[in-house]
Amino acid sequence: MTESTANKIEPLQDKVPTEPPHSQWKDVWDQFKKHKGALMGGTFLLFITLGVLFGEYIWTLDPQKLDIRNKDVRPIYTAIWDGDAKVQWAHPLGTDNLGRDALANMIVGGRTSMAVGWVAMILALSIGTSIGVLAGFFRKLDGPLMRFTDLVLSLPILPLLLVAVTLFRDQLRAAFGPETGMFILIVGVVGVTSWMQTARIVRSEVLALKEREFILAARSIGTTPGAIIRRHLLPNVVSPIMVSATLGLATAIITESALSFLGVGFPPDFPTWGKMLADAVPRMDQYPERVVLPGMAISLTVLSVNYLGDGLRDALDPRIRGR
Repeated sequence: MTESTANKIEPLQDKVPTEPPHSQWKDVWDQFKKHKGALMGGTFLLFITLGVLFGEYIWTLDPQKLDIRNKDVRPIYTAIWDGDAKVQWAHPLGTDNLGRDALANMIVGGRTSMAVGWVAMILALSIGTSIGVLAGFFRKLDGPLMRFTDLVLSLPILPLLLVAVTLFRDQLRAAFGPETGMFILIVGVVGVTSWMQTARIVRSEVLALKEREFILAARSIGTTPGAIIRRHLLPNVVSPIMVSATLGLATAIITESALSFLGVGFPPDFPTWGKMLADAVPRMDQYPERVVLPGMAISLTVLSVNYLGDGLRDALDPRIRGR
């Protein structure tokens, strides 16, 4: 065999270098970036969260300071169409009928509403995930737990919230103070009445997962049920849990605002977005911005959370990822 013939039968070699494998979270981020609404929603949610957390260090006015001489100041932007409007650069969003600065109240009120939303969402998520995993994995617990879930779902939530607040408000205020006591009560009531959807979603995922081959293999080598739940089931239900968390945050914010609007939430001198709405209703025809500003804050926050949840659902679902 000649030397030229030997060169022709050399093994083929791939001259193009192979790319390193992508991690799962990089694929999730690549899919999430394609959802423009989710990006805008996440950006706005981050902005509003940082604003209510650190806004008081930038805007240092006391939200409860009464300034009767500067009451009923209109927002700066009203001067665009009303040259005679009473506006001041010291109060860019105006003041209320007692002279309290609207921007300072928006910051403090947003912090309260967001804190209630986040803590109540975590509580509801913990309860719903626990009940969903137990009902889906243990056949004997499925019936009782799901019937209990159906029972709670059938209850009228708003009257139940009002009754719970009325019954336990005075005891918690006496034990923890007016603000902390109401915070514990509202977070507890909202969290305890918001876990049912999460439980159903997690149960359905666990029912499908526990028949998969890797779960059967774990059982065959003697892995305990607790270890299977921790190592195999919970990591695989992160996607629906995170989507449910975003929806639970929106629900908790709306519920707290509704309670404050009805006057059964925090004390009158403790601002929240819902309380600002309730205080602005009697004079909303004269000062519509007092309703518009907290209403827009609630609506945009809830809308951004919903868009974020929609994007997370698409990014975390492997059946959709890559489209």
